[in-house]
Amino acid sequence: MPCKRAEMRGKMDYKKAGVDIEAGYRSVELMKEYVKETMRPEVLGGLGGFSGAFSLAAIKDMEKPALVSGTDGVGTKLKLAFLMDKHDTVGIDCVAMCVNDIACAGGEPLFFLDYIACGRNYPEKIAAIVKGVAEGCKQAGAALIGGETAEHPGLMPEEEYDLAGFAVGVVDEKNLITGEGIKPGDVLVGLASSGVHSNGFSLIRKVFDMTQEGLSTYYEELGGTLGEVLLRPTRIYVKALKSIKEAGITLKGCSHITGGGFYENIPRMLPEGVCAVVDKASYPVPAIFRLLQQKGQIEEKTMYNTYNMGLGMVLALDPGDVESAMKAAQAAGEKAYVVGRVEAGEKGVTLC
Repeated sequence: MPCKRAEMRGKMDYKKAGVDIEAGYRSVELMKEYVKETMRPEVLGGLGGFSGAFSLAAIKDMEKPALVSGTDGVGTKLKLAFLMDKHDTVGIDCVAMCVNDIACAGGEPLFFLDYIACGRNYPEKIAAIVKGVAEGCKQAGAALIGGETAEHPGLMPEEEYDLAGFAVGVVDEKNLITGEGIKPGDVLVGLASSGVHSNGFSLIRKVFDMTQEGLSTYYEELGGTLGEVLLRPTRIYVKALKSIKEAGITLKGCSHITGGGFYENIPRMLPEGVCAVVDKASYPVPAIFRLLQQKGQIEEKTMYNTYNMGLGMVLALDPGDVESAMKAAQAAGEKAYVVGRVEAGEKGVTLC
C-alpha cells in the first residue's frame, strides 16, 4: 500500500520540496561580477570553492600581528527592503556593522563573508543583495571571499530573507585602540552618520505607517520620502580612520554608535575614572530623529539610548591632535565635529 500511494503522488525531488538548486546556480552566476570588484591581491583561488583562502604574506612585517573580527546582521530594517522591493543597499549595512567595529579596534578589514537565508531563492533578488554587500566591501577595502545562500521553505515566507555577515581584519598589537590612555582634558570628535543606520527599527516600525503608501510619503523636512531616508545605508568609516592613522595621529579611543546609542556605546571606550561629556548642540541632529521623536512622543533620553542621533563614530583625541584629525577625516569624505570632552569622574556619559 505505501508504494502505491507514492506512485499516485508522483516522484518527489528537491525542487518539489521547495529548494530550487538551479536557482542557486543562477544566483551565483549573477553575483560573480560584483564579487570580482572586491578582490584584493591576497585572495587565493576564485569564487565557488568550499572555502575562501586569503594570504597573510602581506602582514609578515608587523611586529605582533593580531586578527580582529566582527559579525552582525541588518535586523528588522530588512522589513523596509521587503516593502519597498529594494534590495541593493542592505548589504552595505551588513558590511558596515562588521567592519566599523573592526576599525574601532584599529584594525584593517581584510575579508568578508555573507550569509543569506531566504524562503525562496529569487536569483535576481539574491544578486541585488550581494551587489550591496560588494559595494560595502569596496568602501571598506575588504575582499568578499565567500558566502552562503540557504533556501528555507516552510521556515521563512517566500518573499523574505535574513542577511548577516562576518569580517576579519588585522592590526599590529601596538596599534590596538584600547582606550586605556584616555584622560581628563581629551577631546571628543564625532563623525556624522547618514541617518538611522541599522539600529532601532523595531521602534521605528511602531511609530510610522509601515506600508508602501506610508513609506512613499514625502516629508519636506526630510527632503525625500520616508522610505528613502530610512533605507539610506550605514556609513562605513574604515577609510576615515585609516586616513587619521596615516596622518600620524594616535586615536586614544573609538566608539561605534550602534544599538544602545550614546549611553551604551561611548562608555565602552572609556577606562575607569573618566566620563565623557557630550554637547548636544555641537553638531546638527538629522531631521529624521526629530520627526521620529515628535511622532512617537519618545523621551529624549530614550532617543539617545537607542539611536546614533547623527554621530556614527565618536573618537577620543589628545587636544593637540584634534585639528589634524578632523582635516584627515574630512579629506576622506566625512563630516567631523568637536562634540565634547573627557572629565574625571565615574565611568559613563553625560549629555548637556
